[in-house]
Amino acid sequence: MQVITRFAPSPTGDLHLGGARTALYSWLYAKKMHGKFILRIEDSDAERSTERSVQSILAGLQWLGLTIDDGPYYQSQRLGRYQAVIKQLLATGHAYRCYCSVTRLEHLREQQIAQKIKPRYDGLCRHQQVKSNDNGYVVRFKNPQHGAVLFKDLVRGQLVFNNNELDDVIIARANGLPTYNFTVVVDDYDMAVTHVIRGDDHINNTPRQINIFSALNAPIPQYVHLPMILGADSKRLSKRDGAASVLDYRDAGILPGALLNYLVRLGWSHGDQEIFNMAEMIDYFNLAQINKAPAALNPQKLLWLNQQHLKATDPSVLAEILQWHFAQLAIDVGSGPDIVAVAALQRNRVKNLHDMAVQSAFFYQEPVYHEQLKAQYSTELQCVLQALLENMAELQDWQLTSIMDLLKAVACQYDMPLAKLTQTLRVALTGGNVSPAIDQTMVLLGAKTTVARIKQFMVFCV
Repeated sequence: MQVITRFAPSPTGDLHLGGARTALYSWLYAKKMHGKFILRIEDSDAERSTERSVQSILAGLQWLGLTIDDGPYYQSQRLGRYQAVIKQLLATGHAYRCYCSVTRLEHLREQQIAQKIKPRYDGLCRHQQVKSNDNGYVVRFKNPQHGAVLFKDLVRGQLVFNNNELDDVIIARANGLPTYNFTVVVDDYDMAVTHVIRGDDHINNTPRQINIFSALNAPIPQYVHLPMILGADSKRLSKRDGAASVLDYRDAGILPGALLNYLVRLGWSHGDQEIFNMAEMIDYFNLAQINKAPAALNPQKLLWLNQQHLKATDPSVLAEILQWHFAQLAIDVGSGPDIVAVAALQRNRVKNLHDMAVQSAFFYQEPVYHEQLKAQYSTELQCVLQALLENMAELQDWQLTSIMDLLKAVACQYDMPLAKLTQTLRVALTGGNVSPAIDQTMVLLGAKTTVARIKQFMVFCV
């Protein structure tokens, strides 16, 4: 039997870390088992679903590289199928029309709470034939009243739910639209889903859904309920704990491979290994190794992982992503050093690609000098820079060794510490105090740009 997993987000917001981890685990298991990964957009709630959210989810999955094998399917395009199954359940006696008013249900709930009884529908319309009235009706699933639902969760083990604790859930609202617990069963049945991997906040839905599967004589998938992701303070995750969307991590300069590496370790482990590439994640991933305990976010761990992935990623690959970050900063890299060479030079110096772009802007933009530099400029420095320019004009080989030999010779000639000369050049060439090694910076800028910027700096300071 082919393994088929699915990721089924509701398009009511962006793709967040919890959803991205669910998608990753589902994707990894499908890939490991040579199965199929389905994307299903659960947009049957038209009032809350938005096209913007759909596009955000699709963009997030694409950026992460979680390619889909089938879909995306949209529940809003399957309403006819849901109506047909509802009619089938009514005809077979597995569902019934409920004409109870909202007022009656609210009063019932208040009574039950007052009596310290678990609030639930009392089955009035299940047990007696109610004539149609002006209230309209909903359709409820006739949940079994005896026995229990037993299923093996692949993370939590054997779970048991007594049927007499389960409600007759609504499967169609008064406006005719189907509800979540019903649509997911029909979709998983129709799409032959074998493994449902989702957050443990769905555990209480699972027995209800299994009973609907049974009423349809449909095969029941295996369930995997993932532990919750907590914030850095070990409390329920909120937007304060990090970016609201996985695309915010993209904007912050996190590599998709690094975020996937981070997410896979939020609830799963393979010995003591911390750093994984995609091939390793697919090879090693095992549902039995998913932890039961919640995982807590650690932003510093993500930055560390990102730094390790930056160092390990080919500069040509980094350059493509870096170019996107330059574009977000409105920096034109059309004229200037090869962006691949810039990525190779900077990848060991930064923790994210946004910082790499910011700290590499001087390669493509004229430096901006601050007025306080003039107070630090001296006649001696003027002479040293002038001598340096004269020697540069005669330098035939614009390479690291020859450039450094020249800087050392000029510094020695004027009895100036080499560090003072290189720092002065750093400011002249970049407008700031931070850059790669000065000889590497000069090589990438090229002789023409280096000379022009030194002259520009001298003119500014006098």
